[in-house]
Amino acid sequence: MTPTHRTIGVVTVSRADYGILLPVLKLLAATRDVTLWIFATGTHLEERFGGTVRDIERDGFTVRERIPIGLDGDTDCDVAAAMGRGVAGFAAALSRSRPDVLLVAGDRFDTFPAAIAALPLRIPVAHIHGGEVSHGAIDDSIRHAITKLSHLHFPSTAQYARRIEQLGEEPWRITVSGAPSLDNVLAIPRLDRAALEAKVGMPLTPAPLLVTFHAATLDAQTPEQQVAALLDGLGAWTGPLVFTGVNADPGSRAIRAAIDAFASARENVRVVESLGTAAYFSMLTVAAAMVGNSSSGLIEAPSFELPVVNVGPRQDGRLRAKNVIDSACEKSDIAAAISRATSPAFRDALRGLVNPYGYGHAAERIVARLIHEPLDERLLVKRFHDQP
Repeated sequence: MTPTHRTIGVVTVSRADYGILLPVLKLLAATRDVTLWIFATGTHLEERFGGTVRDIERDGFTVRERIPIGLDGDTDCDVAAAMGRGVAGFAAALSRSRPDVLLVAGDRFDTFPAAIAALPLRIPVAHIHGGEVSHGAIDDSIRHAITKLSHLHFPSTAQYARRIEQLGEEPWRITVSGAPSLDNVLAIPRLDRAALEAKVGMPLTPAPLLVTFHAATLDAQTPEQQVAALLDGLGAWTGPLVFTGVNADPGSRAIRAAIDAFASARENVRVVESLGTAAYFSMLTVAAAMVGNSSSGLIEAPSFELPVVNVGPRQDGRLRAKNVIDSACEKSDIAAAISRATSPAFRDALRGLVNPYGYGHAAERIVARLIHEPLDERLLVKRFHDQP
């Protein structure tokens, strides 16, 4: 029970962070004396990315505010302009709704405007997955900037909590929660193979590769070069391939066009814009390996003892378990890593693997802090915590 009624706003920008936030959303919705307001933006509102705001509503949630930011283009200038529209849109939405606390997750360019807009409105911001490092993308800088705009921090590991302190955040503001997406591993039932094959639109025997690939926005290679190397590396794989949709990063259109062309030339390849959490976890259960550069390979895949080929520098610096094989973004390296990842010996070596990002129950830790933390000047007025 909360001491007084409290309104918690939650920002979600894509299918990826919605899956992360889902256990927290469910617990907030079920908690007495809490009103949940969802602020949807980014690719949720774009049909070319699957219009995934409908997934939120199908799960029984009401979207309080839709903040379109315009993602028609994918140049670096287009992304910068979208961020500006996001600040203006969130300023208007938060002025209308004014939650007691605003919860954000991760490091995306379309999340950042929400934290900026909340600052002059004196709305405390709580941040999930701060303190992490991913040197290969602009997301790294955005994540740390959101940390400095936030008043409560929910890092997934103790190592990341220490890094938040290094950024000058006061220790009392930090709660090591674990990764909330791992709560889904315990709570969400899997689809049976027939239902999963119907969702994907093809047989999944032999075991498929699950491929998720986004632009490494700080890489010296262009997105066209990055995806060409990936697809060349996948060329020797004769089994089924399931690609998930790309993020709205600079260069995403070129990556998607190359993947679509690759898929059109092979009968046992499918591109699924958004699997949804249940189908995605079901794919992690049946896949031979994951290939690409998604943080999911480092955070969720260990809980499934799933081999992961992590391609290129996008996730450089992130904590990883021994299920991850790092590969240069080069055809021969990718092909060799896939061969190793799909070998019975490598899979057998992952039995009993411990996930460094936790074991579930993160939502309970996050929600407890959100509903009980005093909303006073001590929370709102941040003081820089110097290291000894």
